[in-house]
Amino acid sequence: MTRLPDEMNAIDPAGPGGPEVLALVRRPVPRPGPGEVLIKVVAAGVNRPDIVQRLGAYPPPPGAPSIPGLEVAGEIAAVGEGVDLAAGELVCALVAGGGYAEYALAPVGQCLPVPDALTLIEAAALPETLFTVWSNLFERAYARDGETALVHGGTSGIGTMAIALGRLFGLKIIVTCGSDEKCRRAEALGAAHAINYRTQDFVAEAHRLTGGSGVDIVLDMVGGDYLPRNLDCLAEEGRHVSIAVQRGAKAELNIVKVMQRRLVLTGAFLRSRSVEFKTLVAEELLRNVWPFVEDGRLKPVIDKTFPLAEAADAHRRMEAGDHVGKIVLTVGR
Repeated sequence: MTRLPDEMNAIDPAGPGGPEVLALVRRPVPRPGPGEVLIKVVAAGVNRPDIVQRLGAYPPPPGAPSIPGLEVAGEIAAVGEGVDLAAGELVCALVAGGGYAEYALAPVGQCLPVPDALTLIEAAALPETLFTVWSNLFERAYARDGETALVHGGTSGIGTMAIALGRLFGLKIIVTCGSDEKCRRAEALGAAHAINYRTQDFVAEAHRLTGGSGVDIVLDMVGGDYLPRNLDCLAEEGRHVSIAVQRGAKAELNIVKVMQRRLVLTGAFLRSRSVEFKTLVAEELLRNVWPFVEDGRLKPVIDKTFPLAEAADAHRRMEAGDHVGKIVLTVGR
């Protein structure tokens, strides 16, 4: 086996700040412990939580590295005790941190094989949104064939993944977007309808598009004052899943509406969940979703790639809100 270097390039800000804090530094190459693999990173996905972490508002969970980055793809460089994968295998992985680097550790249970149908850049753009949408839309909201879901942020990584999975599993996905152009892009990707939230009332549109009955599910990344409006979109027995709070963590709602219409309100943070939970999700994905990946029917939407040294520009693009799909950092070969 090739000898591992002692140090690597990484993005590891000394403190919170703007994109300019994302400069290359040298860090020790980690070594895998029991149940872990060390991945020589070829590409790493950029996600909204990375920005919140950079701003100092989303610290890594206990035991996670301070290096940002929640998903990677590359070649296994070394394995820890009890791991049945081998050096040289290509994998993508969900990680709790450490992705913005030349090497990253991942629990073996959170790794998925990279099939020939995917490039490593595409593979790096899958884990975070795939784990998130599957565990929240299909597990917490128990979406079923023929149901309708309203997804905010229709051209984000989460939104485009929800559209893709909805298409594969028989869901009607209605999305909201911030411009007519983004609405057209979302519909071209397979959304049943796209609502321009700047010019249309998404509550009224949700009812119009469902013949007045409302949607079965709302997948919400917005929070704040969107919560009561989201509940107004729901049909009886509807389910609301909160996965982020971009407009704030507090909201006021009418509890009587929840009781009268038997609504379910739930939500989750994925990053802080246990390795055991994420391993179970990975196993479900391998059984239920990976066949679509292997035959080329499920691919992430890639917006733009940036070299690791230009991580600051990648964050600027995400913060500008002009992207459609995933932004990816290229690290290795």
